[in-house]
Amino acid sequence: MKRILTLSMVMAVVLVVAGCGKAAPTAAPEAGARTIRIGMVNFSLCCPYFIGMSEAVEEEAAYYPNIQLIITDANGDAEKLTSDVDDVLAQKVDGIIISGAWLEAAPAALDAIKAAGVPVVMVDRKLKGGDYTSWVGPDNYLIGEQDGQYIVDRLGGQGLLAVLRGGPADNSIGLDRTNGMLSKVQQTSIQVETAPDFGGWSSDGGFTLMEDMLARFDKIDAVFCENDSMCLGAQKAIADAGRSDEMFLVGVDGEKAALVNIMTEGSNYAATGLNNSDQIGRAAFHRLMAILLGATPPHDTVLPSPVITIDNVYRYYNPDSVF
Repeated sequence: MKRILTLSMVMAVVLVVAGCGKAAPTAAPEAGARTIRIGMVNFSLCCPYFIGMSEAVEEEAAYYPNIQLIITDANGDAEKLTSDVDDVLAQKVDGIIISGAWLEAAPAALDAIKAAGVPVVMVDRKLKGGDYTSWVGPDNYLIGEQDGQYIVDRLGGQGLLAVLRGGPADNSIGLDRTNGMLSKVQQTSIQVETAPDFGGWSSDGGFTLMEDMLARFDKIDAVFCENDSMCLGAQKAIADAGRSDEMFLVGVDGEKAALVNIMTEGSNYAATGLNNSDQIGRAAFHRLMAILLGATPPHDTVLPSPVITIDNVYRYYNPDSVF
């Protein structure tokens, strides 16, 4: 595996680890060093974003022969996630990373981790209702604001905007992204039409939602999706309908496939907000390792999340990224 990161990702990791050690990988262990066990607890590995985050942690851990990584997948079941936490704690892990996906709270899991005296680093989703050692992720409302301003500027404050949401209805990450976008768009004359159903954050879901929107509206000027996977599915539905020249798409995450689309001449994939799970997963791994070495970490670290367009996409594109 080629260990190549774009300058932006390197700088992001520097910011993440500031206050708790250097941004370089943790020093290699001495011969005979004890085994370090880390639990990578995933609420779901349904989608490229969450798969990429878990794989990024796995790749970083693989550099150290005495690190044992225990990866779990709750398949979107909150009770299973709590059970997974109990299981990794029973295996005497030294630390835990939790990827909460769309789960809003897991108080029993966090209470169990606290009672065991084990440090926990959350990635992306900041679970409510319990203590945690550190969190690494984006400012989703700000990402939405930036996407919204791009849409306003490109449309000149006029036109019809279709909005595709990931769901469920109480998903704070999706709400922050859409509400941030609306804070800019609703100050203009742009007509906002939201798909009544949710796309489940997947390309198939985005495809289905967009098919419905295309049937409902004869003219659509722009599409906003709460993540890139749904936008990639929506883009296919638009192409199948022969309406690619009619509208442009704006997403969130900075998924590699989306960046390739932005780079492609004639593509209607216009922009995305950076929230790369590869970057976040690696940053979380090094944050946890610094904690295990005795560092006192920042409680919350917000990663930079610029808008990516044709003007700067080559700065952020990494062909070797797991996401």
